Amino acid sequence: MELFDHLALGFSVAFTLQNLIYAFVGCLLGTLIGVLPGIGPLATIAMLLPVTYGLEPVAALIMLAGIYYGAQYGGSTTAILVNLPGESSSVVTVIDGYQMARKGRAGPALAAAGLGSFFAGCVGTLVLAAFAPPLTEVALSFGPSEYFSLMTLGLIGAVVLASGSLLKALAMIVLGLLIGLVGTDVNSGVARFSFDIPELTDGINFVVIAMGIFGYGEIISNLSHDEATRQVFTGKVHGLMPTKEDFKRMAPAVLRGTALGSVLGILPGGGALLSSFAAYTIEKKTKLKPGEVPFGQGNIRGVAAPEAANNAGSQTSFIPLLTLGIPPNAVMALMVGAMTIHNIQPGPQVMTSNPELFWGLIASMWIGNLMLVVLNLPLIGVWVKLLSVPYRWLFPAILMFCAIGVYSTNNNSFDIWMVAIFGLIGYSFIKLGCEPAPLLLGLILGPMMEEYLRRALLISRGDWSVFVTRPISASLLAAAALLLVIVLLPSIKKKREEAFVEE
Repeated sequence: MELFDHLALGFSVAFTLQNLIYAFVGCLLGTLIGVLPGIGPLATIAMLLPVTYGLEPVAALIMLAGIYYGAQYGGSTTAILVNLPGESSSVVTVIDGYQMARKGRAGPALAAAGLGSFFAGCVGTLVLAAFAPPLTEVALSFGPSEYFSLMTLGLIGAVVLASGSLLKALAMIVLGLLIGLVGTDVNSGVARFSFDIPELTDGINFVVIAMGIFGYGEIISNLSHDEATRQVFTGKVHGLMPTKEDFKRMAPAVLRGTALGSVLGILPGGGALLSSFAAYTIEKKTKLKPGEVPFGQGNIRGVAAPEAANNAGSQTSFIPLLTLGIPPNAVMALMVGAMTIHNIQPGPQVMTSNPELFWGLIASMWIGNLMLVVLNLPLIGVWVKLLSVPYRWLFPAILMFCAIGVYSTNNNSFDIWMVAIFGLIGYSFIKLGCEPAPLLLGLILGPMMEEYLRRALLISRGDWSVFVTRPISASLLAAAALLLVIVLLPSIKKKREEAFVEE
């Protein structure tokens, strides 16, 4: 009954006119940037962080959350119509979705993606509402040593689940931790790694790094691609409703994808991305029924399962953020930044100190999922027209709004130069094949880890054994070590590399 009381509070907050407007704006922006290839939710949320300064904390988080799960919906549109994933988690949707469009079945493919996403999003939100309170109770028993060990596990998990080279992912984490050390030491008041630059004594602004690496870096990368190679969908989308046979085939696939995404979304790293790959792999291994189209040639299960998985994953990735204060992926790290801007400490205290924010955000996700179905299916024609907008018209406006946004945070022109520098760094990461998302996790968790490490050692009077003598802390460190050992085994390492490559 307590859960229903909490949800009633959440819906009373989410159903205010202001919050409904911001939920709609977030979902609309999310769909828009999901449809436009190469921008992504990470870059968009990074660009919009300065805008949230003037908003109420609940409204700001509702809008940012809408952008995140809205992009999962929108990414499938370009994947199906243009053979180009608008979002990284829609990469596998391309394989069967585009083949369905070529055969004149773009409507059922888009409907399968939309309906599968809606169902999975609702289930993911239900999982979040059910599991968040008990996890919060557990988190309240955590001390500094437990938090430090949990963050260590989170960082190792992010390395393991990052796509590409393990060594590059580890390098990104370490670089993020080092950038997090720049600024004034809280204990001694001494400036660290500031190189006698006064502006660096307060540290490097989180918004500057996020906007530079993910915003400007993506823009430079997109400009380096020849626009003539971009395909434009010129056909018409007919008959949105899937057939009875389509529903029979996609229903179990959506259930499997939802279950998988709900579990994998909680893991640190790329929950939504990993779950879409895993869901597609499971469907491929499931026996084809008589008369069913083979995978890779337009099988509707190859669209429904990964889309359900990535949406369920995007909802449940809020669990570790809201209950433990640990961001499981780069987008959630930006959400930590947004909460910090409004002087809200992410963690188990949020539920007791800010119940309106906690339950209002959860309730807004149900409303947001409903808005996304309304936005995506009837407005397919509008999204198709957007795909023909030349990128050379989009990027100057994006750059201008980024510069204005970054300047407005501190009224400091130094930040604009820093964004430009980090933009070039972000572009170099893309060219070198380094995934920059772990860097953001390292940057967010680094200062927190340092603080908890110092607190733990202060309480234990410098005794390092406190991390292994306390049962929860020792268990978390053992899990981190085991995860590292397992992933370094040659057979597991090979399978991990294959998991992120689809033929």
